[in-house]
Amino acid sequence: QGKIKECARHIAWIMRSTKGYAIKIVNPGGLEAWGFGHNVKSLDDQVPYFCTTPREIIRGLCKANRLLNLPHTIHVHTNNLGKPGNYVNALETMKCVEDLATEDKPVIHLTHCQFSAFKGDDWRTLESGAEEIANYMNAHRHVTMDMGQVIFTDTTTMTADGPFQYALYGLTGNKWVNHDVETETSGGIVPFRYRRKSYVHAVQWSIGLELALLIKDPWRIFMTTDHPNGGPFTSYPKIIAWLISKKAREASLKRINARARSRSLLPSIDRELSFYEIATVTRAGQARALGLKNKGHLGVGADADIAVYNVNPETTDISKKYRTVRKTFRRAAYTIKGGELVVKDGAVLKHVDGATMWLDVKVSEPARITGDMKRRFKEYWTVEYENYPVNEDHLKGLNPITVKASV
Repeated sequence: QGKIKECARHIAWIMRSTKGYAIKIVNPGGLEAWGFGHNVKSLDDQVPYFCTTPREIIRGLCKANRLLNLPHTIHVHTNNLGKPGNYVNALETMKCVEDLATEDKPVIHLTHCQFSAFKGDDWRTLESGAEEIANYMNAHRHVTMDMGQVIFTDTTTMTADGPFQYALYGLTGNKWVNHDVETETSGGIVPFRYRRKSYVHAVQWSIGLELALLIKDPWRIFMTTDHPNGGPFTSYPKIIAWLISKKAREASLKRINARARSRSLLPSIDRELSFYEIATVTRAGQARALGLKNKGHLGVGADADIAVYNVNPETTDISKKYRTVRKTFRRAAYTIKGGELVVKDGAVLKHVDGATMWLDVKVSEPARITGDMKRRFKEYWTVEYENYPVNEDHLKGLNPITVKASV
C-alpha cells in the first residue's frame, strides 16, 4: 500500500526487539511464494497472495532504511541465486535503486555475488557474468558487494532461500532439510562438495576471483566465502594468496576442469592486490560499509583489535612468495582484542568476551502494535508477543548504537 513510514516504524520495533543491526533481504518475495510451493523469477513477478513484487520490496525497504538512518545499507541476496543466467537479476537489482542514491553513498549491498553472476541458458552453457557486473560497479557508486568465493572442499550450504536449497537437493541428491522458522523464513541445509574437476564448480571458483580483481575500488568489494556456503572462512589465507599473486592463480588454474580453464577470465587479468588492498577488502571496507567508525583502521579512537603477521612487505616479493604469505596468514604472530594480547604465535593466552552490537532506533512515533498483530502471535508463533523481544539481560558486553530516525 506504499505506507513506507509505517513499514519503517515496524522495522525499528523489530530492530530493538531482536537486537538486530541491518535489513537482510533473501530472495525478495520468493520465500513468501515458497510457502505455497512457488518462487519468483524476475523483479516484476507478482508474489502470490501478497499483491507486491520483488522490485517493490527492494525499493520500499531501501526507502525505509534511509528514513531510519541505519548505518548499513539493505543487504540483498538476489532472486534466482545459483541459476544460469542470473547475472541479469543482479544487474537489474542494482539498477532498480540507482535513482535512490544520494551523496555518492551506497544504498544497497549484494551479498555473495559470485552466486549471482552466472551467464548461460543452462548448466552446460554456464559461464561467468563477472565482467558485466564489474563494469556496472566501476561506473556506479551506489553498490557494495562481497565475493562469496568458492573453495574446493567439503562444506555445508545453509541459507534462508528455501527454493534454492530444494533445487540444490534435486541437483545433488544429498541430504536436505527445509524449515519455516516462526513463519519468518524458509531456511534450508544441504551438505555439499566443490570439486576442481567439475566444470560448474570451477567456473564458480573463477567468478569470485574475477569479481574481486575486475572491480577497481577495493572499498566496495569484500573478501568472503559466504561461510560456510562457498567454503569455510578458515580458507581465507588461500584466497589472499590468489588475490596477491597471479602465479598462485595460474598454479590453481592448472588443476581445475580444462573447459572451465579455457573460459576463465583469470589468465587475462594481471592485477595483483597489495597488502594495503588486502587490509581494505578484509577489514576496512567492511567496517565502513557497516558504519563502524571505531573499526577497520588504526587511527585515534579506534578499537585496538589488531592482528600482526610475521611478514615484511618491503622485503618480501609477495607475488612470487605467495606460499609464504599463505602460510603466514594461517597463524597471526599476535592477536590483540580491545588492547589486550589474546593470542601469541598460535597459542591462546586469555579469553576476552566480545560485544553484542545492535541498533536502538529512535523514532518520533513508535510502531502501533495492534490487537490483530498480537492475535497473530498467538496463531503463528511459538512465543507470545510479550516474550518476543530479546531481554538485554541475556546479552553479554551490551553495545547498543543509538540511531535517530527521520520518521
